[in-house]
Amino acid sequence: MNANLRDFIQILLPAGIVLYAMYLTVKSFLDQEMEKKLVEVKGKNAETVLPVRLQAYERICLLLERIAPNNLLVRLNDSALSAPEFKQILLSEIRQEFSHNLSQQVYMSDQAWGATKAAMEEVVMLINTAAANLKPDATSLDLARMVFDTIINHDVDPTSRALKVVKDEIRQIF
Repeated sequence: MNANLRDFIQILLPAGIVLYAMYLTVKSFLDQEMEKKLVEVKGKNAETVLPVRLQAYERICLLLERIAPNNLLVRLNDSALSAPEFKQILLSEIRQEFSHNLSQQVYMSDQAWGATKAAMEEVVMLINTAAANLKPDATSLDLARMVFDTIINHDVDPTSRALKVVKDEIRQIF
């Protein structure tokens, strides 16, 4: 019986080693194939997502340019309006622009979206602060002048910082 056990082990041990070597070979092959497929899927994904991300960044840059106080005031100014009416139009325009581009945050980093949101909030605050410092009978031109004076005197440009963050992120990606 001792000889039979030894013969059995002599047959079983090499067969086990061959079987284990085959397992390692097949596993290595399957891992390589899986890696190739993953690289292929990532490449196709990049071809699809990259243009959409670039478009999102473009839209956010456009949003920031459109809500920049100098562009906003010139585009929407109507000298027939009172300062409170003009303030409401400005704030409504900012909210519409922002809500129209809200979904773009999906394609951006948290830092870039945070800078965009902060810029919007700073522009709103700038307009509200300027309007609060006006007389009740002030005109839209008075409000525009007060906003421009605040920008010049306090060296405030809320959208330029956000634009820089967004553009820097675009440069990192591309």
